[in-house]
Amino acid sequence: MNIRRTAPRPTNTSGIPGARGARRLPGLLAVTTLGVLLAGCGIRATEVPTDFGPAPSRVRCSQAETDGAAQPARGLPVRVFLLCGSSLTAVDRTVRVPEGAADSGQRRALVAQGLLDQLSAPPTPAEKEAGYTTNVRGGMTVSGPRSGDPEDTLRLSSAPGSLTSYALAQIVCTFSDSAAAEGDGSVVLGDRDDGPPRRYRCTDEVRARPGGTEPPSTAVTGG
Repeated sequence: MNIRRTAPRPTNTSGIPGARGARRLPGLLAVTTLGVLLAGCGIRATEVPTDFGPAPSRVRCSQAETDGAAQPARGLPVRVFLLCGSSLTAVDRTVRVPEGAADSGQRRALVAQGLLDQLSAPPTPAEKEAGYTTNVRGGMTVSGPRSGDPEDTLRLSSAPGSLTSYALAQIVCTFSDSAAAEGDGSVVLGDRDDGPPRRYRCTDEVRARPGGTEPPSTAVTGG
């Protein structure tokens, strides 16, 4: 009689079902732990692309965020430069100019005073939410030229040199972009003393970095 012998089946040497899978478990745990650590360090632990959209901006600086309803309904439409982040941004405002200004010089001074008042006013709630601030302090006044000044001179109650670079940049860029100036991107400013006025310019560098770049200026003589 021939008896067929069969090879014995491999036995689980550990005697525990699924021991082979159990031996893989420490490796899997190590990989998982490494992934958590990498994620905690800000390092992507997978090469699978993910897209969560752009990071939210804390400072929107969008003129659409301003609250136009909070501004006067009538007046001369103007733009004033407010601080937003580290740069200057123009927002729409209006200023009241009394009827019957005697001459262009008087009207220029009235417009400049209205602009100064707008610059020193607290930003509206919508403007605050959008990130706008101002460095121009209240109480400042402006008057027209004195004898011997160029006809477009504006004299401030505070010396331009005593203002912060932010405030001076706001005033220069706002005035030079308005009916208070000659429309060439510059404005002539002086103070209440007898010192000669200077012509200040609003440049791209000033608008981009008002805290580190003062408006360039040159001395002017009589008009």
